[in-house]
Amino acid sequence: MPELPEVETSRRGISPHLINKAVKDVVLRHTQLRWKIPQDLLSLLADNILISIERRAKYLLFNFANGTLLIHLGMSGSLRICPLATPAKKHDHADIIFDDCLLRFTDPRRFGAILWLGLTPEQSPLLYKLGPEPLSSDFTAQYLYKLSRNRKLPVKQFIMDQKIVTGVGNIYATEALFSSGISPIRAAGNISEKRYQVLVDAIKEILTQAIQQGGTTLKDFVGSDGKPGYFQQTLHVYGKAGESCPRCQTELKALKLAARNSVYCPKCQR
Repeated sequence: MPELPEVETSRRGISPHLINKAVKDVVLRHTQLRWKIPQDLLSLLADNILISIERRAKYLLFNFANGTLLIHLGMSGSLRICPLATPAKKHDHADIIFDDCLLRFTDPRRFGAILWLGLTPEQSPLLYKLGPEPLSSDFTAQYLYKLSRNRKLPVKQFIMDQKIVTGVGNIYATEALFSSGISPIRAAGNISEKRYQVLVDAIKEILTQAIQQGGTTLKDFVGSDGKPGYFQQTLHVYGKAGESCPRCQTELKALKLAARNSVYCPKCQR
């Protein structure tokens, strides 16, 4: 599933090809994704210039003078820049066509979304309750410590709550907790501010490194081969249950929290 670094890499990859260009056409081949794509998308976008592309959590926001288009990649979605008249494949559900290229939305599992938010995107039910961005100055140890008091929720679920902090998905939560030496099942309210500082630093560092690594593959967003423009992360524990801990050689354990797979070291993480 695309997580925050992959979505940010997508934003950086497509932006130089589309900013300050006008939409000429919209082609919808399958309108029923997670939610139905607006049927009047062409009339909303036609001849309007794309001003900017922003990211909020895992949502991409395409800003036009008359409103904002939201795209979410879901579990298997991707965005690619393709030459005009590039033949569509089975899972290519939508094209936004500009003068010299098209933006193609591909989603085999159809859990993604293309929605029109109008001129008040911040009021959308998808956005207005979101917590701070993990790489922003608003995301601090003091902030987490204050919100976590008396919370019995496991800390991994706590930092994956989008109302607490946006965009810390399963992979990066697992890696950050390992890096900071905190057990994923430890109650959020039983963690000191000092340890939250270590966790916040780990989240910021891991996400920053992931985005930087993604930046080396931006060329992959241009073309029509259908390959994802994502990058291979160097992961220490995620997906490695049963292997040896890279720190202490203890066997890594697997568990499920809120139906999400998690891996941790029972010795290093407490």
